Amino acid sequence: MFDPDRFIHARAKAVDASGIRRVFDLAANLKDPVNFSIGQPDFDVPQAVKDAAIAAIQKGMNRYTQTQGIKELQTRITGLITAEFPNWQPASSKLRTPNSELATSFASLVTSGVSGGLVLALMTCVGPGDEVLIPDPGFVMYKHLVRLVGATPVLVDTYPDFQLTAARLAKHVTPRTKMILFNSPGNPTGIVATDAVCREVVKLADEHNILLLSDEIYDEFCYEKTPRADGSMKCPSPATYSDRILLLRGFSKTYGMTGWRLGYAAGPAAIIEQMTKLQQYTFVCAPSMVQVAGAVALDLDMSTYVEAYRRKRDTLVNALRPHYQITTPGGAFYAFPKVPDHLKLTGQQFIERAISRNLLAIPGNVFSDRDTHFRLSYACDDQMLARGIEILIDLAKS
Repeated sequence: MFDPDRFIHARAKAVDASGIRRVFDLAANLKDPVNFSIGQPDFDVPQAVKDAAIAAIQKGMNRYTQTQGIKELQTRITGLITAEFPNWQPASSKLRTPNSELATSFASLVTSGVSGGLVLALMTCVGPGDEVLIPDPGFVMYKHLVRLVGATPVLVDTYPDFQLTAARLAKHVTPRTKMILFNSPGNPTGIVATDAVCREVVKLADEHNILLLSDEIYDEFCYEKTPRADGSMKCPSPATYSDRILLLRGFSKTYGMTGWRLGYAAGPAAIIEQMTKLQQYTFVCAPSMVQVAGAVALDLDMSTYVEAYRRKRDTLVNALRPHYQITTPGGAFYAFPKVPDHLKLTGQQFIERAISRNLLAIPGNVFSDRDTHFRLSYACDDQMLARGIEILIDLAKS
């Protein structure tokens, strides 16, 4: 007798989507819900980017590109990184001396979104027997992708301020620790790592010979920026202090291009070379016309949109703070409040109650071993934000 379950590998079964699935099953019949669950901007792709993609399609840019990405976009990425991080030097230009065996040079790879970059990085660098340190709470994909490549995710508790500090990481370092997944601004908390935290985490990784992967998909949505060598103001980054890390950035959040699947990885050339090889046999390349549009997107000023999200952040936090324990998010477009103790509810139970009031959000246990908080996305219009705040205050008082 044919049994489909017999053919499903344990690594697939280890990926648990039940938390998110339950929320959306409960919300399936909601009409015009207040949707605080969506992790994507509410603005559309800028017209100049759309026009560039359409023109590329019309010109026949519909075939495979080089696996590493088109030259125009590669050149732009290299220029941005070297301007922001002068300690990073491209593989083609870095000079080596007999005393610099450990010196690195960086290369870049255009990926199918930052998620694609994560998959390639983990496939390249970790496997059975390796441990990967992950923030708790943290991006929902992290622990599942680590398990899919046969490695072991080790959750590092960051409550209550959600800073992934060197001291917190150090408690979990073992001889098997191979990688640290660092995410700032963070999902689901919106927390931005301080410059001091970035520096100390780099130091810890260097001391223990651990690869640091910095996921910076929300780098432009940062409200706590620090100066760079080129005079710009940017989100604090571990890349300021080391060129021996893997840096992942993307276009999805900054330009509203979530469905276009475009990102990039930069890091030690030897690692990027292997990631490129694996991309050749998996994703092949990022979408060709999207790469052309991505090069155009890099010229756009999105500060007006970022400032609008700062105002939304302030509106949400100021309204909820009298009713919820909430750490002010420094970036992205998420907040991670604690369910009020007097309600005596888990995060899952609180979200079920919120859904009964036509408000959709995500319980904290989707992102964490704890079920005490819930994630709000304020990537919505001001009218919906106001409706949601009213419901949340009423729930806290109930």
